[in-house]
Order: sequence, then structure tokens, then C-alpha cells
Amino acid sequence: MTGTIITIAQQKGGSGKTTLTAHMAAAALLSKKGASVALLDVDPQGSLGEWFEAREEFLGEEAAGFSFRTASGWGARREARAMARDHDFVFADTPPKSDREAQPAIEAANLVLIPMQPSPVDLWATQLTLDLAAKEDVPALVVLNRVPPRAKLTGEVLEALQKYGPTVAKATLGNRTAYASAMGQGSSVLEQGGNKLAIEEVQTLFKEIQKALKA
Repeated sequence: MTGTIITIAQQKGGSGKTTLTAHMAAAALLSKKGASVALLDVDPQGSLGEWFEAREEFLGEEAAGFSFRTASGWGARREARAMARDHDFVFADTPPKSDREAQPAIEAANLVLIPMQPSPVDLWATQLTLDLAAKEDVPALVVLNRVPPRAKLTGEVLEALQKYGPTVAKATLGNRTAYASAMGQGSSVLEQGGNKLAIEEVQTLFKEIQKALKA
């Protein structure tokens, strides 16, 4: 068995990497009965680890549903590949502002997800992450995250992004408090229910990711 490694990377901090990681992992876990999903926290800040600990506290260790490990530097590549031997999916959350720390996890990946808020600053940082993925010859998918409703800037940034030539996900994640609320409880909008729009966003994005992996 060799599972799929999905690395979430973005050079700019505050892009929503950990939220994207947790929600895509939850979507993978719920995608089919018996799916096995692992989480790898490469970010020294440890936000994914805090989310996982909150999850264990709320649900109990047996019901948390994920395997979890941490790694740093070149150990991330080895750890991700080792976890992929025992799981259907491995999701690796990487640190911002560090090519050296993110590169090994990108190198091991089957796909790199790059969350990007619709702002010029995020656009500039995204190009750096795209360059990292291209250097390792790993396909990348840019995901517009925290998208405000009816924002003219979103369209302008998307138009500018397309000039860089990356693959941009059609599915986007909105700027919704439901995501932060779920994260605070070690959960996801899929598991909490209640916000139909957020649930639909996550499910649609995960389906798009699955198609990208098969392409």
C-alpha cells in the first residue's frame, strides 16, 4: 500500500494552511468507509498539533480518527513517505517563510495545495511557493481561501494569478466563522454540521483534489 501525500504550503503566514489541512483531512476520512488518514505537522508553531490535541480531548484518543506525527527539515520527507505506506492519505502542514523547512515535504508530495487569500500580498507570496513545487516537479493546486462575498478584489487577484499559469481550484473557501469555530473544537465543518455552505465548499474542493490527483 502506498497512500497519497498532500502537502499544504504557502510562504505567507496567515493564509489558512492549518484550517485547509484539517478540513481536507476530515473530508478524506469521510470520503469512504475505512479510509485511513495521517497528519504530519512540519510547522514549528504546531497549530495542527494543537488542533489534533483538542480533537482528542473532545472525542477521545480512539475516536480522533487520524494518525499524527511531527517532523522537521529533511525528516519530513522520510516521515511522510513512511506514513504513506500505512495510510490512504497523508496531509502535511508546512511552515511559512521557510524554503528549507517546506521543501522536503513538497518533494515527497503527490500534490501541493497552496491556500491564497485574495490579496496582492498573498499573490506575490504564492509565486514563491509555486516555484518551490515546480523545482521539485510536483503538481500544485492554488486554493482561494477566506474569500469575502461579492469582492471585486477577488476577481482582480484571480485574473492576475492566472497570468502566472498555475492550476487554480474552481472551488473556494469562504470567509466564514464556522471554520474557526470548528477548528477551536478539534473538529471540522463536515463533522459539526449546521453551515451548509461551508460543508458544500469543503466537499466540492475535496472532489476537485481527487480529480487533480487522477489527472
